[in-house]
Amino acid sequence: MSESQTIVIVGASLAGAKAAETLRQEGFAGRVVLIGEEGDRPYERPPLSKGYLRGDEEVVKIFVHEEGFYAEQGIELRTSTLVKAVDPATSQLVLDDGERLAYDRLLLTTGAAPRRLTVPGADLPGVHYLRDVGDADGLAVSIGQASRLVVVGAGWIGSEVAASARQMGTEVAMVDPGAVPLAGVMGPEVGAVFRQLHASHGVDLYLGTGVEAVVGRKVAEGVRTSDGRVIDADLVVVGIGVAPRTELAEAAGIRVGNGIEVDEHLETSVSGIFAAGDVAAAWHPGLGERVRVEHWANALNQGPAAARNMLGARIAYDRVPYFFSDQYDLGMEYSGYARIWDRVVFRGNPDDGKFIAFWLADGRVVAGMNANVWDVTGPIQALIRSRATVDIGRLTDPAVPLEEVAPGT
Repeated sequence: MSESQTIVIVGASLAGAKAAETLRQEGFAGRVVLIGEEGDRPYERPPLSKGYLRGDEEVVKIFVHEEGFYAEQGIELRTSTLVKAVDPATSQLVLDDGERLAYDRLLLTTGAAPRRLTVPGADLPGVHYLRDVGDADGLAVSIGQASRLVVVGAGWIGSEVAASARQMGTEVAMVDPGAVPLAGVMGPEVGAVFRQLHASHGVDLYLGTGVEAVVGRKVAEGVRTSDGRVIDADLVVVGIGVAPRTELAEAAGIRVGNGIEVDEHLETSVSGIFAAGDVAAAWHPGLGERVRVEHWANALNQGPAAARNMLGARIAYDRVPYFFSDQYDLGMEYSGYARIWDRVVFRGNPDDGKFIAFWLADGRVVAGMNANVWDVTGPIQALIRSRATVDIGRLTDPAVPLEEVAPGT
């Protein structure tokens, strides 16, 4: 691409920021415009439910780049700017002030938005969601003033907020329809580890039930569960998942399903328009299906991959999905994409707080999670990529190096 061409990135997220950085690293000398709705420069979201929420991590540490980076790299960072429409016919964006901005390549990194609780009382003051740094700031103050909070949802955000609030000294109740926390991702065996983890740190668990209403007259004073119990609290935190922000793409005639559908090169159904990060439902050649991953590592790596492909590289994005979480004294890393499995086995004893769990389908490792066991992500991902049928005895034996588990190694 020539110096006269323009690449626009809609979404000043981690994926967007890393894409802009990569364009310059790869030698693109044209115009780069990075547009974000928020007033801050791009930052990383994982700390918002952990160290930043607890006050252990300063705001300056969550930014993707130093303050002067974008100007130094000749990247036009437009914060507090809303894109109203994408017009593929003219290769232009329409901004909220009416400006029309032309592009030669377009990258959509618009992310996701929290799913809203739709029950009576859900709009009362004192009901919190956590997505951006402003949410985290407000929630931190509220937790500091509260004696008890209810977390609705035992997924990643709900579990991490519950853990952080307990570490901040606040009483916590957590409500979720699943029998265990993280049931949809982890299943009953590993979910039970997180159930015990939260219970051992004093979280009151209301599992197997939903929320029928947020109770309170003028402010939230707790929730009523679907089995009729009332849980009193000073504030309510909702963490029931997120929905990809596909509105711009859909209105522009770009194919949308569970996210903006892109091929293995992260290009959408409209030539010259790409998508990456939480919003992208990407065809994964290794898995043989379309996946949408809402985690830090995906944004970190997909943004640069999209940037290179916008410059003509045509490299398939086939990384094994990866994410991490820290709750209390348990740090974990998860690799793989276990949508369907038929067996879960452990290397090590979960009761000891150090173990690796493996999800298997037809004798093949489809995902692995190491908890307080480090420097094993590489061999776990190698097992997943190999698609080999493994010997369960060797897989679960800590004396056998993971590198030697796959047949022929």
